[in-house]
Amino acid sequence: MTVSVFGAGAFGTALAIALAREDRPVTIWGRDPYAVSRIRDHRSSPRLPGIRIPTRVTATANLDRALEAETLLITVPAQSLHQLLDRIGNRAGHARVVLCCKGIDMESGLGVSSLWAKARPGGTPPAVLTGPSFANDIAQGLPTALTLACSSEETGQALQKGLSTSVLRLYTTTDTIGAELGGAMKNVMAIACGACIGAGLGDSARAALMTRGFAEMTRLATHMGARAETMAGLSGLGDLVLTCTSEQSRNFRFGLSLGRGEDFDPSVTVEGAATARAAARVARENGLPLPITAAVAELTTGDLTVRDAMDQLLSRPLKEE
Repeated sequence: MTVSVFGAGAFGTALAIALAREDRPVTIWGRDPYAVSRIRDHRSSPRLPGIRIPTRVTATANLDRALEAETLLITVPAQSLHQLLDRIGNRAGHARVVLCCKGIDMESGLGVSSLWAKARPGGTPPAVLTGPSFANDIAQGLPTALTLACSSEETGQALQKGLSTSVLRLYTTTDTIGAELGGAMKNVMAIACGACIGAGLGDSARAALMTRGFAEMTRLATHMGARAETMAGLSGLGDLVLTCTSEQSRNFRFGLSLGRGEDFDPSVTVEGAATARAAARVARENGLPLPITAAVAELTTGDLTVRDAMDQLLSRPLKEE
């Protein structure tokens, strides 16, 4: 199975490294000429300092060349997916597409697989690869388990076999909606938990946010047609635990900066900020109570302070769990 990775950021490069270490040739496409040249000429990435990229990874800025592969791994940020879709058009042919981006599109309010399906009506539905993983861990060859969601069991099993490695273990599901919403919404909760820790509210408060945040994730996902048990797996609970407890998470670090009242590097992608605003809009339109999500949405736009968000959440009516 030939593989191309679209997106030369940290996660896309890490996946390419993991596959290439299993003696599989991988093409990686990037829109940033500097990142492409670093991989091609120096076998390194500015996003993964100190990690050598195997020679079986071929970097290119030629989109047509990358589209020749049998399997396409899409790792660009969720808010950039529509731009890549415009560039690809109908040139993906019969390739199997695996979406590795996590988020909800701000403009349309759609998840990444729905966004892909809208751009390519009648085409083969994409698979979704998500779960608890940091790019640096994957690039170093540390053990990682992910969820591979695909509506076709046969295609899912073929992709599982082709993309698993000796240290990268993939579990399959047919619940693509649940898998992608778990991966998207955990970023929202990571911002909330980061803000909590940054403001000095303590680990008990973080545990409460994670637990009630998980309830919100499940509420939204099941409303959208997902299975509740998917949210209890790697793509939901697993990813939530990882991103809410580690400063390797960009979303958690962004929340820390909000809680501390510090500036945050605007060049760093924070998918949870856009996802929070998109999910909050979906919740309002459908009458879904997602108070943590709504608070994070207002935090990211500066319409709410961390202290006010805490007061707002703590003053909600008492209820059964």
